[in-house]
Amino acid sequence: VQLQASGGGSVQAGGSLKLSCAASRNLFSGYAIGWFRQAPGKDREFLAVDNWNEDTRYYADSAKGRFTISRDNAANTVYLRINNLKPEDTAVYFCAASLFNSNSEEDRYDYWGQGTQVTVSS
Repeated sequence: VQLQASGGGSVQAGGSLKLSCAASRNLFSGYAIGWFRQAPGKDREFLAVDNWNEDTRYYADSAKGRFTISRDNAANTVYLRINNLKPEDTAVYFCAASLFNSNSEEDRYDYWGQGTQVTVSS
């Protein structure tokens, strides 16, 4: 397993979650790690990416404000914190690795984790 997402769960609206994406060493070093989500019946949506070797992050407009992506180099892990969760945040959340920084296109992500379910109740 090269990317493993975890940390999802069932929460009430207004709560917070911190998702984790544990990456194998060969992916963590040299790849940008991004987060996507896919709600039932909808296309997969880009949220944010932590760029490799730049200490920068790139967010989708829809993710600015409530979503924070961060990287822990010692743990080979990238996190996505979601604050003030809303029912419309209900989705499967995926992490993925790309050779391209600041990239929101799915096709440019070569490796994907298995996804973690987030369910938000009102």
